[in-house]
Amino acid sequence: MREFALPARYEVPPGGSLADLPRVNAERTPDLAVLARRRDDGGWADVTATAFHAEVRAVAKGLLAAGISPGDRIGLLSRTRYEWTLLDFAIWTAGAVSVPIYETSSPEQACWNLSDSGAVAVVVENERHLAVIEGLRDRLPELRTVWCLDAGDDEPGAVALLTAAGGEVPEAELDAARDTVTPDSPATLIYTSGTTGRPKGCLLTHRAFLTVSGNGLAQFGPLFRTGEASLLLFLPLAHVLARMVQVATQLAPIRLGHVPDAATLTDDLASFRPTIVLGVPRVFERVYNAARAKAEEQGKGRIFDRAARTAERYSRALDTPRGPGLGLRLTHRVFDRLVYRRLRSALGGRATHAISGGAPLGERLGHFFRGIGFTVLEGYGLTETCAPTAFNPTDAPRIGTVGPPIPGTRMRIADDGEVLVQGDHLFQGYWNNEPATREAMVDGWFHTGDLGSLDEHGYLTVTGRKREILVTAGGKNVAPAVIEDRVRAHALIAECLVVGDRRPYVAALITLDEAFLPRWAAEHGLGDLPREELLGREELRAAVQEAVDDGNAAVSRAESIRRFHVLPGQFTESAGHLTPSLKLRRHVVTKDFAKEIDAMYGGS
Repeated sequence: MREFALPARYEVPPGGSLADLPRVNAERTPDLAVLARRRDDGGWADVTATAFHAEVRAVAKGLLAAGISPGDRIGLLSRTRYEWTLLDFAIWTAGAVSVPIYETSSPEQACWNLSDSGAVAVVVENERHLAVIEGLRDRLPELRTVWCLDAGDDEPGAVALLTAAGGEVPEAELDAARDTVTPDSPATLIYTSGTTGRPKGCLLTHRAFLTVSGNGLAQFGPLFRTGEASLLLFLPLAHVLARMVQVATQLAPIRLGHVPDAATLTDDLASFRPTIVLGVPRVFERVYNAARAKAEEQGKGRIFDRAARTAERYSRALDTPRGPGLGLRLTHRVFDRLVYRRLRSALGGRATHAISGGAPLGERLGHFFRGIGFTVLEGYGLTETCAPTAFNPTDAPRIGTVGPPIPGTRMRIADDGEVLVQGDHLFQGYWNNEPATREAMVDGWFHTGDLGSLDEHGYLTVTGRKREILVTAGGKNVAPAVIEDRVRAHALIAECLVVGDRRPYVAALITLDEAFLPRWAAEHGLGDLPREELLGREELRAAVQEAVDDGNAAVSRAESIRRFHVLPGQFTESAGHLTPSLKLRRHVVTKDFAKEIDAMYGGS
């Protein structure tokens, strides 16, 4: 049993809470741009610390005027935008608890979050969301009030309504509500998107957010330098990683911008020009695949591939005692002028680092991005750990790992390989679910359900989910994540899901990358074929086999994929195959594609 811990480098002030952050920033750096609003023309309008603090208090007073009391739960159903951050801090300032809901949630999911939490109010983004909530009213007896951010024509939105309603609320009344909050008061109930079962509400305190953000900032160091750094947030704020980063940017403080999704990410990065990029592995995979596809389209595919191999070699050489040799440095310098600068420009042109979480990025892409001068710092955490519980430091990243525990965290690898965690950043339990809390928290240790190992310097490598371990008919234990990540690294592959539990060998369901497939087809003289016919071509199967062979090279023969089936479409969130944070729901996928799986085993 290996254990590792780092001492805390940030202590939560006595009596401190998240509600203090806007006030402290307004006092210390009143004219600093701490946020940026999206203008109608696509540009950005800065919001100073003083202005943000004033808006937070105005909206918080509106909540009090509407009858919100300390401890009340308030739902937030919206895409990522400035108003979400404003409302989050206003809710905390009023002493209440926010309950985030993914914008893509089904009515049933939204109903569960609101009913299980006992929410008395909810803020929605638009009239479509409003119609969903109104349709659930008879199932939400505790819900009193619904506000809409983007109401109909000539209708005031939620922020305007709350600001107007709070105009007569005395400042002292708001201060009294804020003062009810302590570090150990509930800040939010985040419902786990869940790869299995019904979502559980993770109760996270003000202390948890401040602890993880403060110690994380100590680890990231100069990346969050006040007055210089900026971050563009496009992950959903219903996800714990985005919420933690939202808090960290206020704690630093640095400039934060919001965009609703990654659909226009290239343009948004170019206009905002952040110094830090936050994403999940699929975003960085798409950046790589899109760049390669564009190079192929311009007849420069071979140049790009050589540049990519050079970047990977260069990054790996950085980890050796001697570093890159003279020849490699010269080649790297050439490709920097031809390829790497353009890629960095597509990421906004100023950022040298990205923060990635939610799933493994994979060594190949990790080395590629560091090799082009854009280091992706991988971390590891869960909703229950208030996002990161381990992270690669800026000055000593180890690609292929998720870094050491953040300061103030103790980590242990149990005898069965499970990752266990202690620290002030842990959740207080699952809302209304004491049995699940007792199962997850044993003798003060949170049992993550993930398998991993710690090296002698405390760097954690996650190898898979404990409950996702497959046991073949021959008794071989298989951790799917290792080979899935390797197969998915191929430009043609979107997703790879390994199966084989109680089966004679390992097989896989594979989906193809929609952006790259047409270019691949054109490159191989198959661009005019209907999709159905293209999927049946031997050339395509051979290309997928190359990806599978590359994945098989990373594992033993008993763990290797013997057969695969290419699905005609994608795994989607709407079909229930993906969580909102883009993780595969294995039980749903294997149920929906049971016939295809059986066929790979001869109908067994």
